[in-house]
Amino acid sequence: MYRQLVKSNDRAVQKGISRQVLDPESRYYGGTIDPSTGIAWVNHTTGTPTDMCYWGAALVNPDSIYYRDEELLNRLQLASEYVLRNQHGDGSISPGWTNSHSPPDTAFLVVGYAQLYQLLQQQDWEPLQPVLDNMRLFLERTVPVLLTGGCHTPNHRWVLCAALGFLHQLFGLEEAVQRAEQWLAEGMDITPDGEWTERSNGIYSAVSDIMLIHAARLLNRPELLEPVRLNLRMMVYLVHPTGEVVTDYSGRQDLGSVHDLSPYYLPYAILARLDGDPIFAGMADWAGEMLTDPGVCSVNALVRLLLEPELQQVGKARDQLPELYEIILNERFVREGYLQRMDSAGHHGHISYSRMHTDFGAPVARIRRGITSATVMTEVPSFFALRHGAVRLLAVQLASYFNPGYVPMQHMSRFPAGYLLTGEQKKGYYGPIPDSQLPETAGTAISPWYLLPHQSRTLTHEQTFRVQTEVLQTENGWTLKLAGEQPEQLMVQLSFVFGSEGKFSQGELLETDEGHYLWKSGTMRYSCGDDWIELTGGEMEHLAATVREAKLPDKCKVVLVNFMTPFHKTVHISLSPSMALKL
Repeated sequence: MYRQLVKSNDRAVQKGISRQVLDPESRYYGGTIDPSTGIAWVNHTTGTPTDMCYWGAALVNPDSIYYRDEELLNRLQLASEYVLRNQHGDGSISPGWTNSHSPPDTAFLVVGYAQLYQLLQQQDWEPLQPVLDNMRLFLERTVPVLLTGGCHTPNHRWVLCAALGFLHQLFGLEEAVQRAEQWLAEGMDITPDGEWTERSNGIYSAVSDIMLIHAARLLNRPELLEPVRLNLRMMVYLVHPTGEVVTDYSGRQDLGSVHDLSPYYLPYAILARLDGDPIFAGMADWAGEMLTDPGVCSVNALVRLLLEPELQQVGKARDQLPELYEIILNERFVREGYLQRMDSAGHHGHISYSRMHTDFGAPVARIRRGITSATVMTEVPSFFALRHGAVRLLAVQLASYFNPGYVPMQHMSRFPAGYLLTGEQKKGYYGPIPDSQLPETAGTAISPWYLLPHQSRTLTHEQTFRVQTEVLQTENGWTLKLAGEQPEQLMVQLSFVFGSEGKFSQGELLETDEGHYLWKSGTMRYSCGDDWIELTGGEMEHLAATVREAKLPDKCKVVLVNFMTPFHKTVHISLSPSMALKL
């Protein structure tokens, strides 16, 4: 795996060289252009520092074709000057497309930049000194913003702690430790089953893991590894047979997107070596197979492997990874008890520049039978997803015009044949504001709506829409049974979201103007190569091609089933026999 990383890093070096701006008159002189935007950024993902990590790892590694290459060293120096020029006066950076003067984005960059600095500093090579001077100055300038700056999201706290730990290590700053202790005093936002607040298996769970590993070492807080262990154990059950990570219920931007296991390579490898855990070693091996490049600046795997050469040899135990399981994550987590205490927190459910993540700890069921993998979930638009060989049923979602949009399932319980999911939505109306509580503007020529005390209105005619779904395992697949009674004559739509790579056959499908399909009747088959699934239960009781506020995903194949309340709807899903999910 190490040799593979060195080769991919050398390829990344060449790509970066071709994108570096060498015109001294350009505002981007010394930076490397991000192909997707045409801009040279200073950030930890698509920015120049990521290319600097590729270049630095190659320059100091005798196994690289660029080892001590003077031309590449000149390029690295230009890049370090560009990064320094684009640092704000307060020590922060702005990624460009989002957070301005951002302490957490600065922290991400510090974590990667500090490790590259440490790697270069170990070399006995005098020509590196100008680069080291530039990098050290950049890191010194970040001290004020990291000692005073805040964050947006839960994982940002642990990134800030890791960055503060590196600043403490480099500059001996006790203030950095004290600031990190303030963040750590807030406690760990993880369930006993190992789920972080953001439920982001594709991105931010791995971020929290690696950042707390750094913080544990740099701040001498080994207890910070315990939540990491919890999450890494949980992730064993959240990977499809292909190595694709389960993102169907994420609370962040990886929701429903394709992500692989590669971001977990370093957390698994480090903990496997530390704990001697064969499952962690097997997961590290599996994640390592998916590393197409060393990674972005903040989590560059090759830089870490060169700093810790012992990581280059992680024990293998892939035969111990489970391929047959059924588990409900957070089944015993007392989520309702925590939610009931939210009022006492004093924020009244409002938070600026972020969100509450009240879906934290919602139950998720994972079922694996060989190369067939299913997910049953709550508190997100989708309640069911399935992988069967090459077939990807990415989401099954229920939408209605009651409170226009998707109807999330809020509760899950297990029974012998499968799972019962329930969801409830309420919608009502509000009466006039009492005269005694009207503002002065109500009696003038102009009475803005936003100046009225809407909290004083009386609720009237509140309606409730309740749905339940049974997700049942059968001999050769699944059966979905959905039911909803009131209010009557409500338009409902069930959407099946498939990967774009497969094709439909059989069944009566009518294409909509949006490129989706209304499934009127018949048995529908979706195939991908030799693998297929068949579904029965098509219906077209109304003609709506979409439900308002229920955005259907792009670059997918979507099949819609339309019906009305009251409904008792059954859909059977059968799997191709060669890989059928057997109970």
